Order: sequence, then C-alpha cells, then structure tokens
Amino acid sequence: MSRQMMPKQDPFHRSQNFSEVALGYTKEQAVMEAARCLNCKKPFCVDGCPVEVNIPAFISRIKTGDFRGALLQIKEKNSLPAICGRVCPQESQCEERCVLGKKGDPVAIGALERFVADQATASGNESFPEISRNGFKAAVIGAGPAGLTAAADLALQGFDVTIFESLHSPGGVLQYGIPQFRLPKEIVAREVDYIQNLGVKLNTSVLVGQTITVQELFDSGFDAVFIGTGAGLPYFLEIPGENYNGVYSANEFLTRVNLMKAYRFPEYDTPVRIGSRVAVVGAGNVAMDAARTSLRLGAQEVYIVYRRSAAEMPARHEEIENAKEEGIIFKLLTNPTRIIGNDQGEVAALECIEMELGEPDASGRRRPVTIPGSEFQFPVDNVIVAIGQGPNPVLLRSTKGLNLNKHGYIQADPETLATNIPGVYAGGDIVTGAATVIAAMGAGKKAARQMVEYCKRKVV
Repeated sequence: MSRQMMPKQDPFHRSQNFSEVALGYTKEQAVMEAARCLNCKKPFCVDGCPVEVNIPAFISRIKTGDFRGALLQIKEKNSLPAICGRVCPQESQCEERCVLGKKGDPVAIGALERFVADQATASGNESFPEISRNGFKAAVIGAGPAGLTAAADLALQGFDVTIFESLHSPGGVLQYGIPQFRLPKEIVAREVDYIQNLGVKLNTSVLVGQTITVQELFDSGFDAVFIGTGAGLPYFLEIPGENYNGVYSANEFLTRVNLMKAYRFPEYDTPVRIGSRVAVVGAGNVAMDAARTSLRLGAQEVYIVYRRSAAEMPARHEEIENAKEEGIIFKLLTNPTRIIGNDQGEVAALECIEMELGEPDASGRRRPVTIPGSEFQFPVDNVIVAIGQGPNPVLLRSTKGLNLNKHGYIQADPETLATNIPGVYAGGDIVTGAATVIAAMGAGKKAARQMVEYCKRKVV
C-alpha cells in the first residue's frame, strides 16, 4: 500500500494567509497509513525517537480505531504530541529507521502522531493521570520544549513543579519562533494547558538572572533546578550596513510576528514592516520560516541567499519544497558582503559575491570559496539574517560558579545533564547550541530522570 499523503493548502492561496499549511489526515487515511506498519519484532523506529515513544504500540491502536488508546500510549513518553507531529524532523529520526524505508516510503509516523493528538481534542477524549505527590519541589527555567518536557515528567513523578518564563507567553521557540502556518498558537496553548493540568505552575514575565537568581530559588525551598532557556542571542553577518533600518535578525523578526500577532495581518495593522523585496540570509528551518512569513506579510519577491549549494542546505526537505512551491527565490552559492542603504538610512540593496565549493570543512560540508571579481548587487527593502544564534548571557552571568564551555554554553555532563553546581541540571540549546525541538525535549526528559534520582539520594 502506498504511503498516504497529507493534504495541504494550495501554494498560491496559502502564501497569502497564515492558516496551517498541512491539513492533517482523515480517520480513513490514518487507519490506512497505520495498516502499513509491519509491527517489527525489533522496532528500529523507537531507537530513532529522542523521547522513547513506543511507536509500533500506538500505531497498532490506530489500526483498530482506538485513537484514545493511541494517545495514552504516546503520552506515556511524550507530553507534546501535537507539536512533535508537526515540527519534529521524523525523516531523519524515527522514519529514517523504518524498515519499509529501505525499499520504499517509511510509515508516516509524524503524521499519525499529529492525527492522534488532534483527534483526542476534537472528540473531547483528553484525560489526566492520578498523581501522588512526593514532597519534592523542582524549578524549571524556561517554558520552551526542554522546560515543558522536564516539567511534565517531573510532575508525573510526583514533584511540585514551577516553571519560570521570561516572556509573557509560554512555549519558547514553539511560541515565538515557529510561524502560525507551521505550528498554530492554539496548538501550543493546548499542550501547555495539558502540562498545567498535571499540576505544573507557570510564572511568566520572570527573568531568572535578573528578577531572581538560581541561588534564590534554592533558598526559597526548591530541591532541584533545570535550566532550559534555549539559545536566543542572534548572530549577525558582521558586514557593513547591518545597522540600516530594515535589517532584522530572524529571531527578532519571528518574535515580533508571533508575539505581537502580526500573523493576523491584514485583519489589523501589523507591527512588522516589510517592503516588496526581502532577502533572507541562511538556509536552515528558521530561514525558511522567515522567508515564507515575509511572503505572507505582503512581500512580492523573497530571496533565500545561501553561500553553499542546495545539497548543503540544513533545512528540512519538506520546508524547502514548501518554500519553492510558494515562490521563494533561491540564490545559492551566494554570500553577502555589504548592505547598501539610501539617504533615509533604510536598506536599498544587498551586495554579494558568488561562491564555489572547495574541500569539506569541520562540519563535513564542502567549504564555500569566493570567486574573485564576481561581485553583484540586487535591490531589496529588507534583509533578515538567519545564520544561527548563541546563548543569552543574562542567566549565565548571574549564576556564580556555573561552568561554561568555550562557546559560552552551559557545560553539563552528557550522560546526566548535571552541571557543576549540585542540584542544577541543564539541557537543550543552552547546552548543545541550536538544535531541534525534539532534541531539546529529549534533553528535558533525560534531565528529569536524573533530577528524580538526585532528590531521592538527598533523603537517603
């Protein structure tokens, strides 16, 4: 049986709205896709899941129409299934290990996970486990994917958990980084509500490191602390002209669009100004998000400017294809050298130089080398820089004695995620640098397990 393809909005229409692009499976499609699963005796797909979901077990329940049972099976390991089903890179994790993928298409594990989570909401079949409290208190810093996962797992183990979030809305990158058309805000809110219904408390607008310190959390009665603040400090190109009006970091641009609800344009006037021509520098998922968002905000031409070739682009294949379908223009083997402004101090053009690929660098990708004399310019009204981000230093500066690595990230034991400060654990992008949502969730799960053991040792 062929893999069931998830229906999507038509490219022309979706490029003009912020409604979700992928429309999800019908019940019939989900059952047909689940029937493709071989229920292997050795489920390699599970080995590819950072949060350890028993994939064949939940798919088996879909086959029989037991959608609620499938959700309960997933939530034994994953408290954010509706999110993971949408943004997790299954093609390089669980689906990559699927036996069917050796000669054809793997089972659409992510689409099935999304279906199960959405179906439970549609039918009102959400339920919550009974939890016995153990008397321990844990503080979680950051309400992103790592923090939410750690908080949920700790709550399920009986901890009294409080999340401290610097912004006014929980979700971290799920809330401010991923566009509405890929991950609707109501989905994030629904998953956060589930975690709060486990007994997790949420304190927003609290910037740990500024309004309260880690030591003060311990002094107020917390037994253990998890730091999952992500990597939110944007990198720039360090080329002339980055101070002109109309230059954004992708982090700032997407935060403005998401938290200031610019995605509701043209319902009301947007707080984000985009001209008719936009250049996005970079080719990761964030770059694709920024480019596709610019299109929806009214840009007529949107360019992806990337110094390597298509083969080296780090974005998910699905996101690249969606961008191409929507009309994003790819300027590959192209490296910006200068942003040119007009007399009003606004962006007017981007100057670039052509590149060719040389020998592989430390990342394994072929190193881009400039072609002398190949400089050119093209007119743009905005430049959005999406070349990565680093650790925000606010929390790190205020936590005395916390060991950092040479790149400024928290140094945590790779097996336990314990820092050098007793009782303090850290995981996600603040430890590894920018990675995936599911990798951060896996770190939150691992840290929660270790925090449970740490607290048990304290009372022995």
